[in-house]
Amino acid sequence: MAANQVDKVIGAITGAAKTGQIGDGKIFVFGLDSAVRIRTGETDAAAL
Repeated sequence: MAANQVDKVIGAITGAAKTGQIGDGKIFVFGLDSAVRIRTGETDAAAL
């Protein structure tokens, strides 16, 4: 996803998943160097 969407997505997930109890989970945000859709051979943004 685009970097400018990260905060919005984190907010949506947190709003839906947060109970305040142990086990709510964690969100990890990290860069992705490359992606390949095996079926079509599409790469990078087209593969997502």
